[in-house]
Amino acid sequence: MGVKTGEERDDNSMRNLARSRYILTLAFLAAGALAQPGRAQEWTRFRGPNGSGISNATTVPVEFSEKDFNWKVQLPGAGHSCPVFWKGRTYLTSADKDAGKRYLVCLRVSDGGEVWRKEYSFPAHPKHNFNSFASSTPTVDDRGVYVTWNTPTAYEVLAFDHSGRELWKRDLGGYTANHSGGSSPVVNGEQVIVAKEPDDGESTLIALDRRTGAVKWQRTRPGKNAVYATPLIYAPKGDPVQAIFASTLHGVTSLDVKTGEVVWEVPGLFKMRPVASPIQVGELIVVCTGQGSGGRSTEMVAIMPGSRSKRTQAKVAYRPDRGYSYVPTPVAYKDWIFYWGDAGIVACTEAATGKEVWRERVGGDFFASPICVGGKLYCTNSRGEVICLEAGPQFRMLGRSNLGETCHSTASVLNGTLFLRTEGHLISVGGSKG
Repeated sequence: MGVKTGEERDDNSMRNLARSRYILTLAFLAAGALAQPGRAQEWTRFRGPNGSGISNATTVPVEFSEKDFNWKVQLPGAGHSCPVFWKGRTYLTSADKDAGKRYLVCLRVSDGGEVWRKEYSFPAHPKHNFNSFASSTPTVDDRGVYVTWNTPTAYEVLAFDHSGRELWKRDLGGYTANHSGGSSPVVNGEQVIVAKEPDDGESTLIALDRRTGAVKWQRTRPGKNAVYATPLIYAPKGDPVQAIFASTLHGVTSLDVKTGEVVWEVPGLFKMRPVASPIQVGELIVVCTGQGSGGRSTEMVAIMPGSRSKRTQAKVAYRPDRGYSYVPTPVAYKDWIFYWGDAGIVACTEAATGKEVWRERVGGDFFASPICVGGKLYCTNSRGEVICLEAGPQFRMLGRSNLGETCHSTASVLNGTLFLRTEGHLISVGGSKG
């Protein structure tokens, strides 16, 4: 056996440190989840609780057909945004490109009946054929629902109360990107946090007062290769709550959510654009980037965040030789991270080290992100096939269901029921029948 170089010893030490800190943090997070069982059922933003894509529901079938649907309703226009929920209602956006209309729709969760809709005109503008004019997922809280809509001349953030009354609107200026828009807003406390990052020109990271739309803080910086990732809220013990942003030009940036000041940043990480959103895996922040049809080129990195209280700098914990996903955001469950590749190749890695556990092809092209429901992975391909896999260290196909329509939207979960948005319909399946 050869003698390890100093660099190799440092890499191994970092991996071992990442593993031990990951295990301790995972235990802490698991204890918190047990203490607050209701929180796991909230699905108020893209991919549910802090974008984790995790639900503990046990009443979603692994395989189903149209006869198993609770209901299926037609939506105005088309779109790729995901449904979000608040007190028996679901909210989502849609767009009719021919009529030049965008819609925010409120439906009853019980039967899919429409409660209200808001309609706004927008000018036709270029976008990628795989994108839609309603790809940004709303976010919702006790006060209302928050939406972002973009055109080349405007990037608007709008707030509505639960009766559909517009509360405020703020225009962040024009937004130009070859693919059009896609990043979703998030709510943290009294703030709505938005990332507007175009192909070129000035990008804006901003926090708005959720009650008035007033600017709480704003950071501008150069933009390059438009970013479609949704920010992550990171709340480490002993340090400020932070908003994590991924960027082609700036790498991974952490901002103090109260002030907008940089807490830490790891620049120079990526050659390709972040479309998948950053996720928290134990104490690590995992980010994927990519480019090209079918995600031909991808990269990923796991960051050990910096800490003001511990006076440590953010570092790369590990970085595999290859990436796994471009558009779909990965999902972490127990000791593993599951990456759903755009071309239908799913991979499982050790969360603490990045070591590959398995890698298998499931078929189809994917723009939706996987979610994990009761220890099972669900992801829908562009043909509308919902693939269900076991979320474990062995590859196991559990089910394959056909929605019969194009689907680029990530599934949502509420009270044990799975909600699936195709381009033109919203479908409810599963849940307790008792």
